[in-house]
Amino acid sequence: MKFSNILYTCSYVLALSFASCNNDDDNQSTMLPDANADFSGTYSQVDHMGRPGINTVLSADDATKDSQNRTLPAAMAVAFQASFEARLEAYHDVYATILGADPAAVNYENNILGLDVATLTGYLAADVLEVAPNLPTTYFNPGTDADMDGRILVPDGDEVALTGRMIQDDVIDVSLILLFGGMEGDRFSGQDTDGDGMADLPRLTSDGVGITASPTATFPYLGNPE
Repeated sequence: MKFSNILYTCSYVLALSFASCNNDDDNQSTMLPDANADFSGTYSQVDHMGRPGINTVLSADDATKDSQNRTLPAAMAVAFQASFEARLEAYHDVYATILGADPAAVNYENNILGLDVATLTGYLAADVLEVAPNLPTTYFNPGTDADMDGRILVPDGDEVALTGRMIQDDVIDVSLILLFGGMEGDRFSGQDTDGDGMADLPRLTSDGVGITASPTATFPYLGNPE
């Protein structure tokens, strides 16, 4: 299953690349493999594809980001959990300062999955997609509003999360909710706390960009060029 997800992702990226050139007759020949390509030499790993944006957001600097990209998955959590946790808490300190609050009073809050900061950053530091064979493949499915309180993000036992990744999952929004949404997923969502029609809290739980791709439901999941 893990290999299939990686394959689907690679196929989708490649499909978009090919589709984007379908109407460009002049460049069609450039998509053909070079029969004389030289694959000799020594290669190095430069990036991971599991959880987009996490390394960029939680690495303190380019050196850390590059190092995480070169680290084998089995060693990632041990090597980067602490620095990712420090970075996440530093973000909360910055937001607290902007809001005029004591940074010590605005810390990461356990998220919609009930994960504390150490567990969450340890999970994210390992840039590996884990797939649950007995559950739907999804980055996050909030499930139903079992207690009928109108808040479907509150864990009620039937939500499914981090069991893989579908092409149309909005992984950035889910990641932001896990990092900044707190226990109900909406901790920093641009709320108007004084009723003056202006946002008093930062909006950190969404990038404001919806999913626009429309891939087909069957392999190779071709979509129209955007």
